[in-house]
Amino acid sequence: MSDRPSLSEAIDLQIRANGPMSLASYMGLCLTHPREGYYRTADPLGAKGDFITAPEISQMFGELIGFFFVNLWQQMNEPRSFTLLELGPGRGTLMQDALRVASRADGFANALHLQLFETNAELKAQQLARLGDYTPYWASEIDAVSEDPLFVIANEFFDALPIRQFVKGESGWHERLVGLKEENRVFGLSPTPIPSSAMPEAVRNAELGEVYEANLAAADVMQKLSRIVARQGGAILAIDYGYAKTRTGETLQAIRKHTFVDPLEAPGSADLSAHVDFGALSEAAAAVGLVAHRVTGQGDFLKRLGIVERADMLSKANPGQAPAIAAALHRLTDSAEMGDLFKAFVAASPGLEPPGVLPTA
Repeated sequence: MSDRPSLSEAIDLQIRANGPMSLASYMGLCLTHPREGYYRTADPLGAKGDFITAPEISQMFGELIGFFFVNLWQQMNEPRSFTLLELGPGRGTLMQDALRVASRADGFANALHLQLFETNAELKAQQLARLGDYTPYWASEIDAVSEDPLFVIANEFFDALPIRQFVKGESGWHERLVGLKEENRVFGLSPTPIPSSAMPEAVRNAELGEVYEANLAAADVMQKLSRIVARQGGAILAIDYGYAKTRTGETLQAIRKHTFVDPLEAPGSADLSAHVDFGALSEAAAAVGLVAHRVTGQGDFLKRLGIVERADMLSKANPGQAPAIAAALHRLTDSAEMGDLFKAFVAASPGLEPPGVLPTA
């Protein structure tokens, strides 16, 4: 039996030794702790897991992503060598469906260098089983890519990066921290105020008590990849739940077995996430020279790519599956399901016209 403290004990020990920790530090430990981190231990996907992502709902989702990247590759005059990088590939389902379609384009598969960014050993094994024919490479660093043109897909990746929360008070903003009270983990506020001038302009006039969530890790990832794309050519596609412009609002959530739970209870056992500030990602991409295209609802994005027509084709080819195909189409595109809550954001090299999204405003 190991005498090392559990993740829960280690967090409490750290708080006792150093004082309350930021929410970002707490989330980082819960999600990526080397022994007990949520994304390091088991497969969280599917009915037996904690949540289901769009690629697991229907093959149509990944197939349209494949068409999206083939379209851009052709716009770039079909470079003979390029990197396709997926951040957080899950079971490899999205990429398997995408490449099944994309490989029909002459020259695409031969030019492809498939790169995956994944930390979960069990998921890596599933990715290899599905994508082994494409000889994938697993990167240990997000931006460790070749000098070729770069295409990036990040589906439900940015929502899982650690956030910081700030609460508007009388004297400024106060960071929300995780501390201990009578041996229980609780949220509290830093006594040190942060002036409104240090906050994004969009939230400076917030009302007392409003919460601003800053995802500095997401902005850093976007900027690192955007610098590469700006230099080498390509595009970044991010699909996630979130909001198009920076605003206030508390969105932190913890999910275990498809049920909301207390984020401070049982660290490492639940999926912690927050809505993505696509406005901040747009600014990070535009700052280094990419064109940040207008954020589009997932439903509209998929419809512009042809999901309705694809569903009709699949239903005609598989009449017995027609009800299930219709149900998947509804779930992916309807405004009451994933259609509006989830957004598609594209940052691309100047001159490219990404399919599925509206022109920049």
